[in-house]
Amino acid sequence: MDVKNSSMISEFVLLGLTSTWELEIFFFCIFLLAYAAIMAGNLLIVIMVTCDSHLHSKPMYFLLENLSFLDMSISTITAPKMIIDFLREKKTISLWGCMAQMFFLHFLGGSEMTLLIVMGVDRYIAICKPLHYTSIMSRRVLVGSVRLSWAVGFVHTMSQMVFTVTLPFCGPNVVDDIFCDLPLVIKLACTETYVLELLVIADSGLLSFTCFTLLLISYTVILVTVPRGSSGGLSRALSTLSAHITVVTLFFGPCIFIYTWPFSSLSMDKFLSVFYSVITPLLNPIIYTLRNQEMKSAMSRVRTQHTSSIHTF
Repeated sequence: MDVKNSSMISEFVLLGLTSTWELEIFFFCIFLLAYAAIMAGNLLIVIMVTCDSHLHSKPMYFLLENLSFLDMSISTITAPKMIIDFLREKKTISLWGCMAQMFFLHFLGGSEMTLLIVMGVDRYIAICKPLHYTSIMSRRVLVGSVRLSWAVGFVHTMSQMVFTVTLPFCGPNVVDDIFCDLPLVIKLACTETYVLELLVIADSGLLSFTCFTLLLISYTVILVTVPRGSSGGLSRALSTLSAHITVVTLFFGPCIFIYTWPFSSLSMDKFLSVFYSVITPLLNPIIYTLRNQEMKSAMSRVRTQHTSSIHTF
């Protein structure tokens, strides 16, 4: 069905975080700095893994490089428009712009969800089967895993968007959030959407909750199993898993709250949306760089090589 022909509205109005001008200026400055930090921090990880041969050869950092790319992409889908809207009295987005935002948000979010599971498997093999780690996590397996994450993200978003784009929207057109998201937009359709609402809960909410639960169980299994084979294994496992557990919690936490009960009226949802699209991509590079000795060493090596090349020139 052609959306233009079945709809009486051509745009949606986003309410944003606040209607107070002073707060909007404050948020504009804060989120502009946050977005700049997101791009700089995640781009730093991508550059370090690409330029440093020591990191580039390690499976974990190959996956981390892809995670940083997804974080930059997710933030770019939402943050620039949100930042610009802080300076606008009327915050609007076109119908197709809204659809595109939801498509890419769930596409990239589904891909990151799968990639985090792959990273969890990587940590399990590295800690519990260290002698077989290199042979199991080969370059072919890593590339295949990344491709699989993109494929899962595409299927995840298409399974919902293929029904959403055919919905008729005839008003109202006000979205009480900082960007378009499926639960809020679906509620504005001029037709019965009960089945589609259940699909969103099953596809996004229960999937997020199930993946998060399975990851926590796997971490528990690792921590229970490791000490039996090594006296110092527990502390090493805790050190290795702490960063990944933090990232997984930051990513899945907001998703579970937003999509498990997506059609209830919770004023906290927009703040969770900010956390998901801005705070988490900002914290990831901090967690993986400031807490990671290998990443610090790589930055030192690249800086030394760069300084030496300048002096040689």
